[in-house]
Amino acid sequence: MVARNQLFFIIFASLLAGGCGTLSPGRDTGPFAPRTPVDAVAAAAPAPRGPVVVAPSRDSDMLFLALAAAGADYRRGGKSYQSGFDCSGLVAFVFREAYGLALPHNTEAQSRMGETIPAADLQPGDLVFFNTQRKPYSHVGIYLGEGRFIHAPKEGAVVRTENLSARYWATRFDGARRIVPMVVTAGYPAPPGKPVVTYP
Repeated sequence: MVARNQLFFIIFASLLAGGCGTLSPGRDTGPFAPRTPVDAVAAAAPAPRGPVVVAPSRDSDMLFLALAAAGADYRRGGKSYQSGFDCSGLVAFVFREAYGLALPHNTEAQSRMGETIPAADLQPGDLVFFNTQRKPYSHVGIYLGEGRFIHAPKEGAVVRTENLSARYWATRFDGARRIVPMVVTAGYPAPPGKPVVTYP
């Protein structure tokens, strides 16, 4: 287990530190532009009773979990390292494990969460959506930075990283969303200092 954790750390560090062998700093991520995204669905969450701290979208635990899935088999309906992943299952798994958020295991439903992000403002942890089945928002991945994203592509393939500026992905790009969890200090009896993570 220790060896596996060290391997994941080495992969994570090399991808981020080495720029994943992609675009040079400051260069545009490619000739893609988001199509009109689905409007965000207002979440019916109760008003928090305590102080609220917004977690950063560059959360290292989240990116580590996503990168740790690299090489896992694609499985329709899959949502774990053991069972494999489909694209929305990978996203749901990462957000559940990193933040305790229960996202729907459905790409189109995920495309209605969070806020719309222009392609030029992408940050690691943002969701990127594509039209891969002649249907808007039929595929999703997690942006890693430096123009790359990780996803579970298709039957017979494994979870892997791709370049957003590659022609196939650039021409199918549907837009991006940012889901920022909120760490809410509970206003009711709970273990001292233990945060409750919710989606606003």
